[in-house]
Amino acid sequence: MYSEDYDSAYAQDRQGEDVYSKPVRAGKRTYFFDVKATKGRNDFFLTITESKRRVETDGRFSYDKHKIFLYKEDFEKFVEGLQETIDYIKTNCLKDAPERPRRESNYDEFGNF
Repeated sequence: MYSEDYDSAYAQDRQGEDVYSKPVRAGKRTYFFDVKATKGRNDFFLTITESKRRVETDGRFSYDKHKIFLYKEDFEKFVEGLQETIDYIKTNCLKDAPERPRRESNYDEFGNF
């Protein structure tokens, strides 16, 4: 899906077949949660991509992308660590911070705009 991040030979081995994608817009960033199948479709993994649009000096737009590959054997530990970190921030860092209103997503429950 984002093969411009890699040289083309490496991207073919690494990317996998797209199975499901959930884009989440969050301010100036968009996060993509993509389920991919390995060659032969005998295993699946998750890629999480942060994409942020930026303006080049000539006025054209480009995108900074950062990607994490998450494999099934790491799902539980990853979710535990993420939840623990979010809970810590909410409890210890945001005590006095005013709550920001939550924006509605432009996407429906199936990831369609």
